Amino acid sequence: MSDAYILVLYYSRHGATAEMARQIARGVESGGLEARLRTVPAVSAECEAQAPSIPAEGALYASLDDLRHCAGLALGSPTRFGNMAAPLKYFLDGTSGLWLTGELIGKPAAVFTSTASLHGGQETTLLSMLLPLLHHGMLICGLPYSEAALLETRGGGTPYGASHHAGDGKRPLDEHETALCRALGRRLAETARRLEGDRG
Repeated sequence: MSDAYILVLYYSRHGATAEMARQIARGVESGGLEARLRTVPAVSAECEAQAPSIPAEGALYASLDDLRHCAGLALGSPTRFGNMAAPLKYFLDGTSGLWLTGELIGKPAAVFTSTASLHGGQETTLLSMLLPLLHHGMLICGLPYSEAALLETRGGGTPYGASHHAGDGKRPLDEHETALCRALGRRLAETARRLEGDRG
């Protein structure tokens, strides 16, 4: 598995979800795999191009090949009315070719989100992101209650995936949210390594 990587794919408008992605990537690397951070461009109702093909800063835009060749996937989005943000949904809607060929079947996946309010739809957003992954035949990794931070958190964190209460966008990840992001990344990497060992 020397070339194996976990794709940490996210959309972030104000930076909270991007910071979660970085913490998940740290967890992936502590689990023994490379983390490949990728994002998606914004979408527009207009017909003109809205973003350059290469972002000016931050993670590169994801390609279908990034998804096709990954050993596992961590998928993240801010909450939009209890659902994933349109740019991420737009990218996922373009993955039907991978679905037709079954290229993601049996790969582990996990989800993460950030919200402006504590009860702003964290769990429904996580569940909405799981649906296309289940259609692809991916194996879902959540956060078990053996993670102490899941029992202690007063902010984000659910068994469905990592979450963050970002408030006005200036609230950083707290210690429990950070620990849960890293735990999710580590669990995803360890699961991918175990699955690859079983196949080998």
